[in-house]
Amino acid sequence: MSEIRKVVLAYSGGLDTSIILKWLEDTYHCEVVTFTADIGQGEEVEPARAKAQAMGVKEIYIEDLREEFARDYVFPMFRANAIYEGEYRLGTSIARPLIAKRLVEIANETGADAISHGATGKGNDQVRFELGAYALKPDVKVIAPWREWDLLSREKLMAYAEEHGIPVDFKKGKKSPYSMDANLMHISYEGGILEDPWAEPEEEMWRWTVAPEAAPDQPTLLELTYEKGDIVAIDGNPMTPAQVMELLNKVGGENGIGRDDLVENRYVGMKSRGCYETPAGAIMLRAHRAMESLTLDREVAHLKDELMPKYAEIIYNGYWWSPERQMMQKMIDASQENVNGKVRVKLYKGNVIIAGRQSDSDSLFDESIATFEDDAGAYDQKDAEGFIKLNALRLRIAARKRG
Repeated sequence: MSEIRKVVLAYSGGLDTSIILKWLEDTYHCEVVTFTADIGQGEEVEPARAKAQAMGVKEIYIEDLREEFARDYVFPMFRANAIYEGEYRLGTSIARPLIAKRLVEIANETGADAISHGATGKGNDQVRFELGAYALKPDVKVIAPWREWDLLSREKLMAYAEEHGIPVDFKKGKKSPYSMDANLMHISYEGGILEDPWAEPEEEMWRWTVAPEAAPDQPTLLELTYEKGDIVAIDGNPMTPAQVMELLNKVGGENGIGRDDLVENRYVGMKSRGCYETPAGAIMLRAHRAMESLTLDREVAHLKDELMPKYAEIIYNGYWWSPERQMMQKMIDASQENVNGKVRVKLYKGNVIIAGRQSDSDSLFDESIATFEDDAGAYDQKDAEGFIKLNALRLRIAARKRG
């Protein structure tokens, strides 16, 4: 502990990280640098500055990382159509490598000896933060208080806060019974009644989306413009990646898009039930596949689909900075060179409906060949007979052997 003189703490300004701040000072007798990131969680981050100052912190980092998060993490992930275990759109997972990167960078800038986070010893986030940190700074010291202290109940945390004069903001109002995490990609809910997989979520839990049955009776139409696999405009209006996500979250939420209730396999070995709201992600995933359906070669598309579960697992498990993810990303990005055009989506009562897709320069769809009408010789149907017989050869041989 004597080797730890300065620690960079991922600090939200909430109860847990405020307690961690004081605990680090008391346990390690060190100076604490706080880092608070705005990655689109929808809450003001500046109050964290006042809280950190009130606790005597001298070096305070408050950063708006929304554009970097959307551009360099979310958009590359969606070029791969990544989804974990067929359901989870990786909203929490994809935010962790960026936070890990900034923790390491700030540690280098300030000469800190260690970094610290508030992830518990039961979850995936501890793995994601620390794998990212070690990949970028191999000798970094990581302090994870939840794995060291004995403040393992809400009562003990409250008693520690009272003893050390740490403000407890949620006394001012009703506290949510759920553990929540939000960013531009999603908001997640765990704990409370959700610990029973049979219990249906309460309607008042959801914050970003209306219930599909309560959504407007008229659909919302959007036209998404793609360049190299990324949305660059909506309804003809150029937008940055973060602006795209903010708009899609708003419009998608109004139409009941993006609710998920699932049981997932955590990397640490247990199953966990969680609920998620991912309006922009639901729209982006559906629309991107529609754009690729016109512009990707069949075998390229199928190869991407074979690799996607592995790519998603890499992100879920915290290996964003690994050589295998970087290798796969280069291949995925290369596949997007001709994913250009427009997709029209219809949002209606929880559904993302593809209402049209076009690509003037890169479409591989040839109407003269695909038509059921007279194709004027573009495709000789007689060729199909030999194709079928060649592909049936092994099946016919096996059938004859069976008698």
